[in-house]
Amino acid sequence: MMDRLAAAPLLFVTLAGNAPTAELEIRLERLRNQRGVLHLCLTRNPAHFPDCGKDPQAVKRSIASAAGPIRFTGLAAGNYALAVMHDENRNGKLDTLVGIPREGFGFSQNPVVRFGPPRFDQVRLTIGAGITRHTVRMQYLL
Repeated sequence: MMDRLAAAPLLFVTLAGNAPTAELEIRLERLRNQRGVLHLCLTRNPAHFPDCGKDPQAVKRSIASAAGPIRFTGLAAGNYALAVMHDENRNGKLDTLVGIPREGFGFSQNPVVRFGPPRFDQVRLTIGAGITRHTVRMQYLL
């Protein structure tokens, strides 16, 4: 009996280590230019979308605009939402003019954006074990 109890934690660690991990590869279309930085934020929490900067569980990337496909590795399978911002002037925020974005943005599932950001359920991206590939079309309103 003691041998079984002693082996239980080892079995749990072994099973947890074999949990399948997911990977997300993002390609961007319609990027206006190669200036600035791209900020990507991937979250599972609807309360932290689209601004997932305060989500401690969110996966964030900031990369040069000229970069190719962007990969998120080591993800747990599940539902996510992705927000992308093209920070052309590198000031760390989405610049607006009378509330209208002056810089590019995009979301998973490529919703049509009219007034305000989409809801989490409109951009939900289901990621399974292995590699999920997705294309985000950037939008520029000004």
